[in-house]
Amino acid sequence: MAKQKGFIKLKGSLGGLTFYKNNGKDLIRTAGGIDKSRIEKDPAFKRTRENMSEFGGAASVGKALRQGYASIIKSMSDSSVTGRLTGIMKRINSLGAGKRGQRIFEILTNKAVLEGFEFNKAAPLDAIFYAPNVVPALDANRSIATWEVPDFNTSTYIQAPEGATHFKLVLASTVLSDYTFNTTSKKYEATNSDDNETNGIAFSTEIPIEGMVGADTTLTVDLGFTAALPATVAVINAIGIIFYQEINTLFYELASDNAMKIASIG
Repeated sequence: MAKQKGFIKLKGSLGGLTFYKNNGKDLIRTAGGIDKSRIEKDPAFKRTRENMSEFGGAASVGKALRQGYASIIKSMSDSSVTGRLTGIMKRINSLGAGKRGQRIFEILTNKAVLEGFEFNKAAPLDAIFYAPNVVPALDANRSIATWEVPDFNTSTYIQAPEGATHFKLVLASTVLSDYTFNTTSKKYEATNSDDNETNGIAFSTEIPIEGMVGADTTLTVDLGFTAALPATVAVINAIGIIFYQEINTLFYELASDNAMKIASIG
């Protein structure tokens, strides 16, 4: 890798060299790489094809989870959340049944790999909000999620960012299906596509950051299922906190230290 100097900056390939920009710098590298058709057909690249297939599946499953939290994830996550979720899904895939390149993504079976995931690595929930509480519970059909937080002292159990006057507690639930490899399409697909990404979210009222809350807080999400869900789908419950600043009776969401983590999967 070399740097481009001078006022004329090239982009693209020329004479066996590739000119490109990375992190604001103009760089040069030698062009090359293995032909795509060789990777797709050559027996020597069988393991590469297997890894590509499963990595693509991991990206798809991670995207489905992010879609389930689409209404809130932008304000609760860091820039690395996509890659970190893909990595976790690949770990789940490595535990799945089947031959390499087609191993199943079994979410509920391997829920321990995903539980505790922090959407904002720089602001883990347990470092921001540490009032005693019980992880969200599900009803018999796995349709209704409930999170209960007993009354607590906000001055003691919350590490609020500068300028915050209030906060909301959040319960967000989404359904994530297992994924299996379709030998016809050569892609991973949701086992239960109709249920996949079904989601709901509940917020508390704005709670002042001063003294006791004054009452227990109970948040409930009803996903609307009338029958028990199959074992090939998981209900993923995330809990979080969002900070606000009150100005002239209006509440403005703060951009820092909002936190959310996956607390339970059932």
